[in-house]
Amino acid sequence: MMLYKLMRTLMFQLEAEKAHHLGLQGLALVQMSGLSSLLYSKVATAPVKVMGIDFPNAVGLAAGLDKNGDYIDALAAIGFGFIEIGTVTPRPQAGNPKPRLFRLPEANAFINRMGFNNLGVEHLVEQVKIAKQDTIIGINIGKNFDTPVENAVDDYLIGLKKVYSSADYITINISSPNTPGLRALQFGESLNELLAALKEEQSSLQQQHQRYVPMAVKVAPDLNADEVIQLAKAFEQFEIDAVIATNTTMSREEVIGLPFSGEMGGLSGGPLFDKSTEIVRQFRQELPQNLPIIAAGGIMSGEDAVAKLDAGAELVQIYSGFIYQGPKLVSDIVHAINERM
Repeated sequence: MMLYKLMRTLMFQLEAEKAHHLGLQGLALVQMSGLSSLLYSKVATAPVKVMGIDFPNAVGLAAGLDKNGDYIDALAAIGFGFIEIGTVTPRPQAGNPKPRLFRLPEANAFINRMGFNNLGVEHLVEQVKIAKQDTIIGINIGKNFDTPVENAVDDYLIGLKKVYSSADYITINISSPNTPGLRALQFGESLNELLAALKEEQSSLQQQHQRYVPMAVKVAPDLNADEVIQLAKAFEQFEIDAVIATNTTMSREEVIGLPFSGEMGGLSGGPLFDKSTEIVRQFRQELPQNLPIIAAGGIMSGEDAVAKLDAGAELVQIYSGFIYQGPKLVSDIVHAINERM
């Protein structure tokens, strides 16, 4: 942990996005050099079955860290129970102008407005094929920036078809705040049209591949109670396989006055914990018990992860906490979950 704190201090001297890429390259170097077992805490066994999938443990990496699937082996060596890659779009895109990633270390938080920067779905699928680690992979799909919202279904269908054979589960990202109009897909006829089309295609792909790949939907934390109820009804109606709660928040209530708090984009990390946990709790009350929730948002410790499970989640995902606390957070969470059982 002391070594990681030193490394983090050094990395935090660099511009945030540059540090992000260097950090991933460092993880790859550790894995290729065979030093993973020496530098990472051993993760206890804690299997759990969700969405029909046998996860070795309940701790996953949230989408956004490895957008292109370039670091699957390096991340798997840390001990994650599953890794979600993406968000990936049908065509490569550069994302929003830089700078677009900002640290708020006083709050263990980040603000990002990356804008689905990625190398496109074809690249990601190739990376999954060449990955050597046998790890559970979720693939998070979205729409291209220049695809009109009214045509968004087309992009999601392309993504679903392209990644289906490579994924253990697929996440439909309709909650990023950094693609204009995207969050409108969470509501009303837009949502129904999208889910109906995706479920129909999922059924067709199941027949084609003789394999059922579950489909999750990732929701925003900035939902009111009525919106949660309407979403829950739609997820039950269309037999969605899981809900990921939540994405980043547009709220700045918890970080007012901190440097960079006025930057546009989604806020993640510690300040998101209470808001996202409450959304988990609300969805658990509204969803049928056989529709699982994957909790993400502000998990900085084993106790935070247990609170998510107590609120109604079956799995958890980390991102900001992984950056601030380091790889040991994975084993800490698994240990805390084992203690809870």
